[in-house]
This record gives sequence, C-alpha cells and structure tokens, in this order.
Amino acid sequence: MSQPRGRGRGGPPGGGGGGRAGSPGRGGFRGGAPGAPLIYNANQPVRLDPGVSAPDELVVRLRGAQPGPERPARPGYGTLGRVIALRANFFSLLCKLDTIYEYIVQIVPEPKSQKARVKRRVLALFEQLPTVQPFVNHIAHDSAQRLVSAEPLPEPLEGTVVFYEEGSLRPPRDADTYRVQVTFSKELPTEPMRRFLAGDVANINKIDEVDPVINALNLVVQRQAAQQGFRFGRNRYFFNDGQKVQIGPRLWALMGFYSSVRPGNKLLMVNINVCMSAFHQPGNLSDALRAFSAASYDAIPREFMRRVKVSTRYLGYKRVMTIQRVVGVSASRQTFSCQEFGGTISVAEYYRRKYNIQLQYADNLPLIDVGGPGKVSYIPAELCNIEIGEPHLGKLNPKETSDMLKAASRRPAENAGIIVENGLQRLGIAPSSSVLDAFRVHVSNQMVIVPGRELSPPSVTYGKGQTRVQNGSWNILDVKFHHGGKMPNWKVLVVRDGVAALTFRGPGDERLIGFIKAFATKCRNSGMAVGAEPPAILPTEELPSVRDDPGRRRALESISRTIERFGDPKGISFILVLLQRKDDFIYPGIKRLCAVKFGVRSQCLLLEKALIERGQDQYLSNVALKVNTKLGGINHRIGGDALSWLIREPTILVGIDVTHPGSSSVPGTPSIAGVVASVDKDFVQFPASLRLQKSKQEGIAELADMMIERLQAFRKRSGLLPKRMIIFRDGVSEGQYDKVNREELPQIFEAFKRIDPKNPRYHPTLTIFICGKRHNARFFPTSSEFADRNGNTRPGTVVDKGVTSMLDFDFYLQAHAGLQGTVKPTHYVVIYDESSLTADAAQQGVHTASYLYARATKAVSLVPPAYYADIVCEQARFWIHGFLNQGGGSDTASSAEGGGDSASTAMRRAREAAEQRVYDAARRMWGNGLHPNLQDAMFYL
Repeated sequence: MSQPRGRGRGGPPGGGGGGRAGSPGRGGFRGGAPGAPLIYNANQPVRLDPGVSAPDELVVRLRGAQPGPERPARPGYGTLGRVIALRANFFSLLCKLDTIYEYIVQIVPEPKSQKARVKRRVLALFEQLPTVQPFVNHIAHDSAQRLVSAEPLPEPLEGTVVFYEEGSLRPPRDADTYRVQVTFSKELPTEPMRRFLAGDVANINKIDEVDPVINALNLVVQRQAAQQGFRFGRNRYFFNDGQKVQIGPRLWALMGFYSSVRPGNKLLMVNINVCMSAFHQPGNLSDALRAFSAASYDAIPREFMRRVKVSTRYLGYKRVMTIQRVVGVSASRQTFSCQEFGGTISVAEYYRRKYNIQLQYADNLPLIDVGGPGKVSYIPAELCNIEIGEPHLGKLNPKETSDMLKAASRRPAENAGIIVENGLQRLGIAPSSSVLDAFRVHVSNQMVIVPGRELSPPSVTYGKGQTRVQNGSWNILDVKFHHGGKMPNWKVLVVRDGVAALTFRGPGDERLIGFIKAFATKCRNSGMAVGAEPPAILPTEELPSVRDDPGRRRALESISRTIERFGDPKGISFILVLLQRKDDFIYPGIKRLCAVKFGVRSQCLLLEKALIERGQDQYLSNVALKVNTKLGGINHRIGGDALSWLIREPTILVGIDVTHPGSSSVPGTPSIAGVVASVDKDFVQFPASLRLQKSKQEGIAELADMMIERLQAFRKRSGLLPKRMIIFRDGVSEGQYDKVNREELPQIFEAFKRIDPKNPRYHPTLTIFICGKRHNARFFPTSSEFADRNGNTRPGTVVDKGVTSMLDFDFYLQAHAGLQGTVKPTHYVVIYDESSLTADAAQQGVHTASYLYARATKAVSLVPPAYYADIVCEQARFWIHGFLNQGGGSDTASSAEGGGDSASTAMRRAREAAEQRVYDAARRMWGNGLHPNLQDAMFYL
C-alpha cells in the first residue's frame, strides 16, 4: 500500500468509493495510548549535539565550492523566529573501522523466476556452508550482488548450494543447484568520508569516495532487519509480531521501521522512522478468498491477490509461486486439453486422477494461475498457502484505508518511544548486533537534539470583517471575500442513484429548495454576486444499479444527456451536483464530462453530508470558498508587507507535478504532467496546463509548451511578462535533483526564448524549489513550551541545521497544524537560483505563501503552487479513469503455448504491443484534454 501523502487530494466529496467492503477492525496500536505523556523524555536535560551546531566557516567553504545557480550552496542559516530545541529521529553513528572490503557476488545460473526472492534464499543457504560460516558475523550484503566485509575474505570464497525453500526439511529430488562465488572488488577507506564530514568538500569526490562507504554502512545497519524482517519498499523492514491490526478480510497492518545512514556536519547519522503497511495474513489461500467473497458480495478478487506469493506441498516438497491472476471460474468448470489422460479434462478431475486429491471447493472458488511467460498453470486455491510477509499490492477500500490511518496515527511522544525502544532493538542497534561490532560501528541510543525556530504567521485579510490567525488557522464568521465571483446563471444537477432516504420528490421538494436557498444565501453573504432568479434544477432519471451496470457507463450516459438539457455550457456559471452516494465511477465520470466534454465548472456535494443541519453553515462556507475561486474570485489576501519579497517586481509562481498510474491501473496507462501558474498579483488564481505522457516517465515531455501557455496566461491577465519566476516542483526524489536541472531546465529556457518572438533574450530571474513529502524526518518538541495540544511542533516550525544536507540549500518547514498523529514537515530544496535568495527570504517566503491556499482557512503542509499541481493531476486522472482502475489480467485463460527464448520474446512483444494499445486508447479517451472554456479557470478545486 502506498502511504498517504499527508494532505488532501482532489477526490470524491466525502471520500472515494468502489473496492470491496471492509471488515470490522480489532484492537491494536492506534490513536495514542490513554495517559501517554505529551512530550517524549520531557525531564531529560536538553543539550545540542556538538555536530549539529553548524559553524559559519562551513557555509563559507561550501559557497566557494559550489558557485553558480545550479545546486547552490547554502547562503547561510535562517535567523527569523523564536529559537527552540527539538528532538529529531536521527541517531549519531561512529565508525572506527579504517577500511571496509567490498566484494561482488555471482550466482550461476541466474534464477529463472522470482529472481530477488530466490537470490535471497540462495545466499542464506550459502551462509550455512561450513566454508562460509566463520565469516558470517562480519559480512553484510544486499541479497543480490554486493557484499561488504569488515575483514579480508579468503579468495576464492565460493560454494555450491542445493536449493530448497525455507520451512522445508530437505531439497526435492530435482532441486536446482547454484554456484555462488564471492570476488574481491575494492577497498573502501573511511578516512576520506571523515574529511568530507569535517567540511573538506573541495578535495573529496563524494560520488567515488563517500557514497560507497555510506552505502556499505547502510548494508551493515540493516543486516539484522534483513535477516529477521520482510523488506517492502526502500529501506523499510516489517516484522510479524504483536504490533499488528486487522484492517480487512485476512489483511493486517504491520508495523515496521525505516533506516538510512546519512551524512551530517562532522558526523554520520541514522534516520530511523516507524512505518505501517498492509500485509496478507498467512494461511490457506481458500480462507482468504472466502473471506474476500463474503465481504465483497462475490466479486472476483483480481487486485486483492495480485502478485501474492503462495506455497504448495502436494508434490511432496515446498514450492513457492507468484499468483499471476485469479481466474473467474472454478476447478470443476475450467477444462483443458490433457494428453496424459486422453483429451479434455476439468482441473478438479485432473487433480483427483493425477494426485488423488478430492477438492473441497471445486465448485465455488476461483482458480489461480501461476504460469510464467508463455504458459498457463492452474492451481486450486485450497492447495495453496499464503507465505508470511506478503504485502498487499492492491488498492485498499475506504474502510480499510480509514483503519490503516487509525492504526498509523500515534501522538509524537508515542512514536518517539516506539522508535527508540522498539526500532533500535529490531534493527540490532541497541543492543548492538555482532555485525555492527565487527564493523566497529556504534550508533547512539538517543535522538539528536537540533535547533529549530518558530516563524510568525502573516496576517490574513478579507474584504469585510476581521480574523485572527491562531495555530495556523482562522475562522470566517461574518466576513466577506475580497472579490466575489459572479454566478448569474448557475444550475443544479440532482443525481438519482437509488438511495431512497436521499431522494427528493422532484424539483419542488421542500428539502431541496431549502438547501439550495441556504447555499445561495451563504454565497451572497460571502460577497458573491448571485443571480436574482433561482437556478434551474434537473434530476437525472433513476440510474441503473451497479449490479446491472457494473462500469456505470449507462449511468454516465444518462447524466450526460441531463447536462445537455441545461443548454449552452458557455453561458453557465457552474453546475452544483448533488450526489446520493460515494462511487468510484459516477464522481470521476461527472468531473470528466464537465471538464472535457462540456467545458463547465462543477461543484459536487454528497447529500448525506450536505443535508445534515448541524454544522451545515460551516459546510456551506467551505463549499463557497471553492466555488468563489473557481469563478475567478479572491477569498482572502495576505496582509501587511508579508508578500513584499514577491511583489517588488512582477513575479509568477509555478507548480509542477507528474502523477503516475497506480498498482490497479492497466499496464500502459499514461502518466499525467501538470503545470499551474499564478496570473494575478495576489497569487490566488492558478490556471493549469495538462499533458499525457508515456507510462511512469519521470521527466516532463512537453514542459516547454506548457510553460509557454502559463506565460501567455500571465501576460493576458497582467499585460506584461513576469520579471521573476519561482517554480515549486513536486514529486522528485533526492536522487533526481540533477535530472531536473539536466532535462527540465533546458525546456524552461526554451519557453523563455519562444514566448516573445520580438525578444528572444527574454529571461526572468529563475528559482526552482523541490518540495519533498516522501521523507522520513520527524521532529519532536523537547518541552511543552514548544508543542501544541497534541504534542506536535507548532505551525511555522523550521529546521535548517543539524539534520539538513551538507551540500544543498535546504530546510524542513511545517507550516500547518498537525491535527492527527505525528506531523510531517515538508522538505524544501533550492536546486536552481538566480535570485541569490537568503535563507530567511526562502524560509519565511515559503511559510507566508502556505497561507495563500484558496479553498481552506488554514496554512497547508505544501506550498500552494505545488499543492495545486498535485490536485490538478489527480483531477485529470478522472479523464482516463477507466484505465486507471481496471486492474491487470483477464478472466479467461491465455492460449499462449510453448516455452524458451522464442516464447519469452513473443510474450514480451505481445505485452509491449498491448501496452501501446492501452496508451493509444487512453489518448483517444483524453481527446483534446481540458475544454477551451476552462483554460483560464481553477476548475480543479
């Protein structure tokens, strides 16, 4: 399961839909233990670690080593705000070993399938050989091809392994045999790393002399976790112990730990964090399928069992295979041609005659296919066992997602305690493992303490009325928007979807009219220009049920016909859509119809929430925020001179993101790139450009064209081109910073040259920030003086010393309030800067901009341009929704035959051709993308 990104996404009102039904969760670790302390180790003396108070001389030295706008060095440290002391989930690491020895591991022959798992097992068996046993306690490896040792190993170190699965007593008669050879590669001296940490960056090659040592130490630190846990994700290990919660039919949320060795000023540190993910409960596969069937009304569990590893023992030995697909027929119904038994035979009959097995669920459980490339291999589910440590790769339903979030939501003090008391022990750090001792590695059992600062919030103003920012938020009672949007001709679409309690008696229904009047009044009182005439109200016909219309295609056709009855979309202010239920098809379908086909703004409301009288005023206020912004209005502004750093010259703020197809998408489904940019001096309106591109392509293929569109929109609204551009790029990992400068920066420069043919030298001053949420740094107050009521750090907390990068201009900023669990800051990295930004300008500027988010009355966790880019990409996913949610595999058997290289090549070519057809079909569904009517609007909020 992908972890939540910590901020809202553009999705169905009130949550997503679809998927299977959830099962009631049971008790476990969640929410924070009653009576738990607010502050972790509150009574412990607070002393800054010597290595985290970075001297100014290091800043000066780095600045001289990294001149120029690309990957600028830190210009200094921030000074604004109140100084505070924080614990960080980093632990100092000391390595006294002078040399680490690196080796290359070769396994011959290469495993035919499940290569990573088989190699891991082969090396575990290799370590059991008498010739290898003496060295086991001072080696660590990546379970594939890289091995490091604290001492020189004999050459050659090699052996033959007869393969058998873990849990088997002995190998089968026809067991595979592998030859393992460990060959010396090079020595890794640690002295250059120590010099680098001390600040000698000009004379040390980080890539060649420092990174290999840090990578080796990561293998050492993770050695025990790799032996005892289940790896899922980069540097994340999970454990099958008491720390688990049931979140669905045969699904567990398991606790694990992330660890990563990182360089700091004058010392190495290990970043350790607690993490959660969904895993299948081990046991018989038939139990899992029957539990799924009971909870999902007999749906076929394609995604539930996707890529799950199962084992069988009916051949007399343990064999592990991967489920390629769940077949939509039972063992008694599925037949195949069997030469051994003289013709066509059912799978159930085959197992009875071949293995003398009478299947218990031959008639009512689907088969699984574990065949490799070029062949189909059916196995009845009741003969399979789900292996321990199998992650759930499919999409969790809303109930399961909610239970997962509850399980993972713990107060900061509790999380800190789990990291120190459980994580260090699980990782073999405290007490120290024999491998750590062999490498002379010592890791502290206490978190480092770093300096932080609390930045002051800006003032927020409205057109009428006053408000006060408190704990990162404010209320909007008795205020009017700065600029109200105009809604002279708005419409109401009532979607009738089979919920009797939410069905109106017609357009004149008193509840319906009362709600529409309340909404219009709220908009009018907020300063919007509401037409004098009541809106036209059109109900759809009663939509066909999900059972009769599984993909809701007929339902969406009915909705489309109803929208057409409103008349010319160009004259419609917006359509208020009233939905009766959460649905994984209707909401995305309506969003696509309005944005692509009709070109009209839409606002969807879930009636089960909208009609609740208690809290309805606040609910309608939140809706009014969205509608006003979609109509081009301005809800609030930042007061005083907080935006002076932006408005001293014409400036455009840009957000860029790419969203990729998820695990439930059809292979070949395109990625979607989005660019949003401001067009007004208040930095409120951010229209968007969108493009499809090849599946999971990280770069942005048509960035130059999208940047030109955004510059044209700025010039159209402001009458001139900007003199300064600040880009916030979302979704870029740490190892891709240079790739952005190498591949995306030239496209941005190309846009500058092309935007004005009369001035090809046009070049606004450019700054690029990377915005990172997928990191594992957490900060914990050392005193209640620095904490909110939940024990989290307060809004405005910024950290730029101690655990930040040695080489980059970066900082962690928490602009928002942590409402639940342990708050996560955003990691901002300046990767290109022609503006010579100071640390204070960058930090306070991003903090202030976080209060500009249009559809909320609070600061947000991600600076709004990047947030908007994320939302618009999510909205655009609805335009190809069918491809994003069909899952992989077919219900019927493949007819492929044969084996060997020719069959494998044919299968690969067939797969590539199928993916190309999917991409082409998605492009046809996308059409021309966003309708021209909406190109200047924030339709996506």
